[in-house]
Amino acid sequence: MSTLLTVCRKELLETLRERRVLVSLLLGPLFGPILFAVIINMTVSRNLTSLEEVLEMPMLGAEHAPNLVAFLHSRSIDGLEDHDVANVEQAAELVATGVHDVVLVIDGEFGTAFGTDRAARVALIFDRSKSRAASRVGRLRGALDAYGQQIGTLRLVANGVDPALLRPLVIDELDVSTPASRSALMLGVLTYFLLFATLTGGLHLAIDTTAGERERKSLEPLLTLPVARASLLLGKMTATVCYMLASLALTLVAFTLALRQLPLEQIGMSSNFGFATAGLAFVLLCPFAPLGAALMTTVASFTKTYREAQTYLTFVLLVPTLPLAFATMLNIEPEPKLMWIPSLSQHLLITTLIKDQPLDLSFVAISAASSLGFGALLGWLAIRLYRREAILG
Repeated sequence: MSTLLTVCRKELLETLRERRVLVSLLLGPLFGPILFAVIINMTVSRNLTSLEEVLEMPMLGAEHAPNLVAFLHSRSIDGLEDHDVANVEQAAELVATGVHDVVLVIDGEFGTAFGTDRAARVALIFDRSKSRAASRVGRLRGALDAYGQQIGTLRLVANGVDPALLRPLVIDELDVSTPASRSALMLGVLTYFLLFATLTGGLHLAIDTTAGERERKSLEPLLTLPVARASLLLGKMTATVCYMLASLALTLVAFTLALRQLPLEQIGMSSNFGFATAGLAFVLLCPFAPLGAALMTTVASFTKTYREAQTYLTFVLLVPTLPLAFATMLNIEPEPKLMWIPSLSQHLLITTLIKDQPLDLSFVAISAASSLGFGALLGWLAIRLYRREAILG
């Protein structure tokens, strides 16, 4: 144990002397939260602005439906007075090139059909592939539907028909979600940043203590010392775990501060991710650090140069995030058999925290045991590799 701690202390101090590594350790955990906060702020601001701003668009044939135009005006939807759209073909071309998001075309026989039992026609020209146009088209479509329902109701009343006859089925909705659980839709990617920050925090040390020492030719004299190779390697991995946990802690603090600045309440969400929740998240993610350190050390043991190890470990960083991608797409809920999968189990537990739901202690125990078990297995494999004389080649 004394040898292990000596090696760990040596690696920690040597790494702290490297200014480049220290700067990356400090800036790395801050980059994810800042990027996350900027993206969420832009998304929320964009959605709120699109609902409040006056929506202007070209309207072809507005003179055929003055009442419809007035109704849209009451919904803050106006037609452009001076526009360059002369016909439907030109409107489609301008929308495709991004000049306009949506164009409303009112049929020339709108007024004639409107006074009969036939349906009057309008057309929306838009590009579904443009995300910005989706909210504007939805807003215009909602206004047109409201106008159609209002006119239909008035026609029924004018003919002595109760409008309720057209609603044989009434749907009552009971939304059991809470503001905290709804925030999981937006904050669910939080685990990606936390796991990635944890791995990158120890990336440099995992490479430098394996492939880096082989490249500098300092590994051979180190292994000739009268010290068990298992103690040397475990000391190096312990130092890697320390840096990974430090990176995780800094990232959690940065996320906690960043989430306080997000206007989630304006879109019906809330974040309970305070320092107490961040501390609990740190405890849940701690067992993943030894697994990540052992995995990176094992992979780096097969390489001979720093650059080669960096290339391989770049792909290794993507492996723990793959289960998270499937969990997000399939909307997976926590269950015992999934708690045996490292990274996925941590993701499901962190998502439970974000939803402000109680944690199942058995799930926490299975997740921790699984991560530590796989970490011990990979650590044993790395020690076996370092016991081979081929490691000096």
